[in-house]
Amino acid sequence: MIELINVTKKYGKKTALNNLSLTISNGEIFGFLGHNGAGKSTTIKSLVSIIEPSGGTIRFDGKDLTENRLEIKKKIAYVPDTPDLFLQLTANEYWDLIKAAYGLNNEAARLQELISLFDMQPHVDETIESFSHGMRQKTIIIGALLPDPDIWILDEPLQGLDPQAAFDLKELMKKHAEKGNTVIFSTHVLDTAQQLCDELAILKKGELIYNGSVDSLLEDYPNESLESVYLKMAGRKSEELEELEEQEGTE
Repeated sequence: MIELINVTKKYGKKTALNNLSLTISNGEIFGFLGHNGAGKSTTIKSLVSIIEPSGGTIRFDGKDLTENRLEIKKKIAYVPDTPDLFLQLTANEYWDLIKAAYGLNNEAARLQELISLFDMQPHVDETIESFSHGMRQKTIIIGALLPDPDIWILDEPLQGLDPQAAFDLKELMKKHAEKGNTVIFSTHVLDTAQQLCDELAILKKGELIYNGSVDSLLEDYPNESLESVYLKMAGRKSEELEELEEQEGTE
């Protein structure tokens, strides 16, 4: 179980994340939804220790992240929001780097399985710099999933993938959660969230505006799609209504 308790991140006077509190249970796929700048990547980067929150607490199975950082990081697979990393390395060299970082010795079979699944066999000795965005994304995903840790944290993982690769990754995510493990991911694709998520959090301007199941959310808006509901909560019309309410409050 992962707990975020009053997690806040400020950049000077700007608050990127404001007192975020939620719980992510084992055995579920948990999704973050929100416009650009809503706080999704800030939350994910806080979970994987790239960003140090300005305040609050993050716990993994009751252990404080700040006090058990190295131990917890070994349990996490992370796909960042951009695959433009280690561009001078070949794909094989990048995966060797991942194996060294996690202390892996006998992962040849799993690596070959992932390479085959994502159709990367002809490209393993080419530099990441020479790859298209989608191929870079596949390379990073293979590296992240190679150690097969309990917790997968994926920031916009489907972005740039071809339909087959996207389908295969979604199937891997489902199977990982079915084993009692945890998958956390962010997405802009509402159909994907509706298809995959057991629970989701909708963020808006650093604030949590919904946390629960997709079914529970849609029950409150009968005969409406998740897209329609999401835009009512976090879209432009929602912002216009907030501005109108603020104006009325000052009159």
